[in-house]
Amino acid sequence: MENNDNAKTNWETARQLIDVEAIMREAEVYLTAPTIQITDAISLHSPGNAHDYYSNGDYWWPNPDTKDGLPYIRRDGQSNPNNFNAHRESLRRMRTRTACLTSAFRLSGERRFGEKAIELLAAFFIDEATRMNPHLRYAQAIPGVCEGRGIGIIDTLHLIDAAAAVQVLQISGEFDQGVLQNVTGWFAAYLNWMNTHPQGIEERSEPNNHGVCWFVQAAAFARLTDDARMLAWCREQFKTRLLPEQMDLSGGFPRELARTKPYAYSLFTLDNFVTLAQLLSVPGDNLWTYELPDGRGIRQGMSFLLPYIENKSEWPYGPDIEYEDDWPVGMSFMLFAGLAYGSERLLHLWRTLDKNPRQAEVRRNMAIRQPLLWLL
Repeated sequence: MENNDNAKTNWETARQLIDVEAIMREAEVYLTAPTIQITDAISLHSPGNAHDYYSNGDYWWPNPDTKDGLPYIRRDGQSNPNNFNAHRESLRRMRTRTACLTSAFRLSGERRFGEKAIELLAAFFIDEATRMNPHLRYAQAIPGVCEGRGIGIIDTLHLIDAAAAVQVLQISGEFDQGVLQNVTGWFAAYLNWMNTHPQGIEERSEPNNHGVCWFVQAAAFARLTDDARMLAWCREQFKTRLLPEQMDLSGGFPRELARTKPYAYSLFTLDNFVTLAQLLSVPGDNLWTYELPDGRGIRQGMSFLLPYIENKSEWPYGPDIEYEDDWPVGMSFMLFAGLAYGSERLLHLWRTLDKNPRQAEVRRNMAIRQPLLWLL
C-alpha cells in the first residue's frame, strides 16, 4: 500500500484524469437497477447446484467428427459464442455496478450510492437464497472432457474490483459493518479454497498469464481480509518466480507472444503485473522499482510494450486471430504506472484511449474498471 502522502497525491491527480461526470451518471442509473445473483441462471450441464458457479472454456467447440459433438475440441484464441457464460456475465455486471456505485460514493459522499452497493454485495455473496458458493470447482468446464479446471479461476479476476469496493466501504465507517464483514468472510473462504484445493494449486502453478492472475486475486483478497502472510508470500513470489519465469530480457512475455493473440495477451499480462505492483508495494519493498540482477522488472516490461501501444502498426509479432482492430484500449496499468513513474507518455495514453470499449471480449480482459478505488 502507498504511504498517506503519496496516496493523497495520486488520488487528486487521478481524479483529474477520470471522467467523474460519467461515473456519476452511470451510478444514478444503477441506483434503480435490480440485484444480480448467481442463481438467476442455471446450466443443465453443471454438476453443482444453483449456488455453484459454472462456465465453459472459451476456446472449446463441438467436435465436428462426432454425432453429439463430444468431446469438445480446442481452437486457441477463438471464443465459442454458444458456451454457457451467464454466470460470468452476472459476476461482471455485479462487479461493474458495485464498483461504480462505490466510486460515486467516494467522489460525492452521498450514502445512497454506498447503500445500493451494499445491497448488490449482499445478494451476490451473503443471502442464503441467492449467494454464490465460495469455490470454482465447475469453472471453464469442457463438455465431454471435464467438469471444471483450475484455469477457470481466472473467471473471478473481475472480483478484485469488488474487493476494492468492499474495502472502501469499510474504511468509510458509514455502512452496516456486519454485512461488510460477512462479505469479507466470503472472500477469505474463497481465498482459502484457491490456495488449498487441487484446482487452485494447479492454477497457482501456471507459468503464464493464468499464474499471474491467481496472484493478483490472492493479493487483492488478502489485502481485503488483512492476510499479511499471504501478502508477504505474493510479494516474494513476484520476485522469485513470476518475473523470472514469465518475462524475458527484452521485457516481453514469450508464452503470450507465442499465442494466437499475442498483442492482446501481452497487454493483459502486463496489466496484471502492474496490478500486482499496485497491490503489493510497501515502504521499503517497492515492486515498481524492483529489478532482477539482469534488469527484468515492471519498468522493462513497460519499455517493451509502450512503443507498440503508441504505434501498433510497428508490432512485429503478427496480428491477433480475433479482435485485432479493437486494441489497444485505456487499461488501468497506464494510469497506475503513469502515476508511479511520473510518466506523461503513459498518462497521455490513459487520457486518450477508450476506457469503456463496447466489445465484450475486450471488456472481459479489463479487470479494473474503477481505478479510483485502488488509490487508498
